[in-house]
Amino acid sequence: MKTLSSPSNSSTISGFILLGFPCPREGQILLFVLFFVVYLLTLMGNASIICAVRWDQRLHTPMYLLLANFSFLEIWYVSSTVPNMLANFLSGTKVISFSGCFLQFYFFFSLGSTECFFLAVMAFDRYLAICRPLHYPALMTGRLCNILVISCWVLGFLWFPVPIIIISQMSFCGSRIIDHFLCDPGPLLALTCQKDPIVELVFSILSPLPLIVPFLFIMGSYALVLIAVLKVPSASGKRKAFSTCGSHLAVVALFYGSVLVMYGSPTSEHEAGMQKLITLFYSVLTPLLNPVIYSLRNKHMKTALKKILGEIKIWLSKKILGN
Repeated sequence: MKTLSSPSNSSTISGFILLGFPCPREGQILLFVLFFVVYLLTLMGNASIICAVRWDQRLHTPMYLLLANFSFLEIWYVSSTVPNMLANFLSGTKVISFSGCFLQFYFFFSLGSTECFFLAVMAFDRYLAICRPLHYPALMTGRLCNILVISCWVLGFLWFPVPIIIISQMSFCGSRIIDHFLCDPGPLLALTCQKDPIVELVFSILSPLPLIVPFLFIMGSYALVLIAVLKVPSASGKRKAFSTCGSHLAVVALFYGSVLVMYGSPTSEHEAGMQKLITLFYSVLTPLLNPVIYSLRNKHMKTALKKILGEIKIWLSKKILGN
């Protein structure tokens, strides 16, 4: 990996500076507390869904197994950015090393790509459940579910190594300041000593594919679902069919809505603050809201979560009384 160098001298710099959210020291501490609470709630919410699926036999179905894996993914996705963001709030230098920056770059985009693939697989599961209800148990077997889960992780993590390695080998000149709270490709490419049109072209082609292809697959799946639901004669049957897709559609809208606004519109320097807010929405707030969306709209999940909370209360009361 090549070091940062200034055009006027040959001195090397130890890493990049993530500017984050510039504000006075008191504001930094307030932001630290706010995001620390959000991070804990995100971990607890997604972990509770994993525990509910693990401990409740009624939830041992493909839909809930995919949901548990999705929650596991969300824990890692939010952990790829927030811990470093929390450290930066309390840091005076806000420096991130070369290796740390590109590792965050790799894991953030790989986990984001994996999330896109998971959303597509979950849409496929809903398509089979609604459009092929009689064949669903035979089609969506435990073996197929495991293959789809593994494929999501493998595809997500094999997509970005080559472009990231190429970018990491480029020379960086002048300012080392990244006006963001994470290592994003746009600001990184802007710091390179010499623009490489081929590298930028390769990255601009490869980066959108894990976002666009699953999105088109999701839209196609739900178009077929909509056609099938409209053929259902009873209103109650239509409501039941839509209710099984409501939570997933809400998550897709939250994630893809913010991501498409971020990467589907032109960027400029004066939009840096808006880029941070949009990135914050899909990388931090969406993983926080997902457990709420899935639990509030699903009676089986609510029942399982209440059961777990009841068992935790009993366990805590026994511990307290025992002491």
